[in-house]
Amino acid sequence: MAPIRVLVVEDSLTVRRRLCDVIGADPALEVVGEAEDGKQAIQLCQRLRPDVVTMDMMLPLMSGLGATEYIMAHCPTPILIVSSSTNRGELFKTYEALAAGAIEVLEKPLGHEVDGMWERHFIATVKLISRIRVITHPRARLGGLGQARTESQPVASALPSLPRQRHEVVVIGASTGGPGAILEILRALPLPFPLPILFVLHIGEPLGAAFAEWLDGQTGMRVSYARDGDVVSTKVGQVTMAPPESHLVARNGRLRLTQDPPRHSCRPSVDVLFESVAREYGAAVIASLLTGMGRDGAAGLLEVRRCGGFTIAQDEGTSVVYGMPREAVLLGAVAQVLPLAQIGPALSALAAHTRAGRMP
Repeated sequence: MAPIRVLVVEDSLTVRRRLCDVIGADPALEVVGEAEDGKQAIQLCQRLRPDVVTMDMMLPLMSGLGATEYIMAHCPTPILIVSSSTNRGELFKTYEALAAGAIEVLEKPLGHEVDGMWERHFIATVKLISRIRVITHPRARLGGLGQARTESQPVASALPSLPRQRHEVVVIGASTGGPGAILEILRALPLPFPLPILFVLHIGEPLGAAFAEWLDGQTGMRVSYARDGDVVSTKVGQVTMAPPESHLVARNGRLRLTQDPPRHSCRPSVDVLFESVAREYGAAVIASLLTGMGRDGAAGLLEVRRCGGFTIAQDEGTSVVYGMPREAVLLGAVAQVLPLAQIGPALSALAAHTRAGRMP
């Protein structure tokens, strides 16, 4: 079997040499090129067509974000961000790169890791993302992220057989590919949105420290991390995220953060949130499971459906990784499988039924 061909993009010669040495030590991997700035990264990616790119964010001439946007728009390649993520600005650039189509993020080694642990994780991640079929992201052609909405926008509705059920809460779960997916969904929702939205994304510390703040700045909706004891009914029109390293549950009308054991090696876990809202709200739940690796969220989505709630899964064609949604479909947990572009309109249509139900 041919080795996995890796392009290493890193401006620090010391770090670049270390990455190349780690890659070169594994017979299943091969360094096919090295770039020290974003422009060189694009040129080498176009010429060499690697299987994986490891990408630093802070680069001269063109940033890692700019290089990622261009690569994903013109020569889509699985990208692993290898970043220090030491400050808010770099974290924001990392989130934008994930939204532009980068697959995963790995912290640069700090120098005090257990011998070989970082290297093993790095090699395993490179091998894993090399198997992911990436999709074209046209953001570079369209001018990047664009501006957040500040007022209600009409939402197209081309969705069959949506129930006219009064709903009380929307819950969404995502993992790999989730930053871009949730951004597209939130931008498709009308403002003001008449329901609270609870959201779990598999993103840990320190990378997840400012994700809610970044997402808040990209949409017209308020986005924040949950605080233990928050009243769900006061979160109408807002997105409330599970903070890194804590499960988020709904109980007796309030949000609770717990340190219960991880589910599917995840904390926060989508299953934990979905199961709790199924118990709390029953048929009044709208739940959507988005792109992600593994099976977290599938069993929880099934509980929502068993309780009469409406369940949506992202389709294979628009998922960065069709893992979590696929598991939900196989379990019979999904009422509708939709491409990403239709999930926001579906949520809007379901919420419109709710809003109509509240009118005198």
